[in-house]
Amino acid sequence: MKLLADLHERRVHARRVRVLTREIARMLPEHGTVLDVGCGDGLLTSLLAEARPELRFFGLDVLMRSGARLPACRFDGRHLPLADASVDAVLFVDVLHHAASIGDLLAEARRVTRGSVVIKDHLLDPPLAGPRLRFMDYVGNARHGVALPYHYLRKVQWMAAFAAAGLTVAQFTSDFALYPRPAAWLFGGGLHFLAQLRLR
Repeated sequence: MKLLADLHERRVHARRVRVLTREIARMLPEHGTVLDVGCGDGLLTSLLAEARPELRFFGLDVLMRSGARLPACRFDGRHLPLADASVDAVLFVDVLHHAASIGDLLAEARRVTRGSVVIKDHLLDPPLAGPRLRFMDYVGNARHGVALPYHYLRKVQWMAAFAAAGLTVAQFTSDFALYPRPAAWLFGGGLHFLAQLRLR
């Protein structure tokens, strides 16, 4: 397992963070405050802050990591400890499929943002998506003690969850090269999406 984790860190993680920084930076608001829910070690958020210095970032996570690269607080995984309409954007990067209730967290994001919600997560639609996503999740997260409920959804289910939370899709793409070859052949292919959601 350690060998796989080391390989992931050296060959996959750096490119993934670089691509996500570029793609997410385009979906964030022109100015204001961004809440990163499930910020982890804050690496991605720190790179977003470099790419978009006009924005202010802070994070929440269930598991606080030492040496986090941004101001962050612990939360219970279900309720965002912020006032209504208190941030300009809420960011979830590979977080919602770990949640006890995807709907609850989306509703909380809708409550605390006055602008948008940006999501990077997974799609269960491609062939053998379930086993591939579970493998990726385990390799990337098990060593950090992250809960692994494997709550993956099909695109139609995501759309229904967005609508139920009072959010509408402004942008949605699953066409970005997150992994290098040959990893892309197994772990790309429509398994990932990015969405920018607006308030309804």
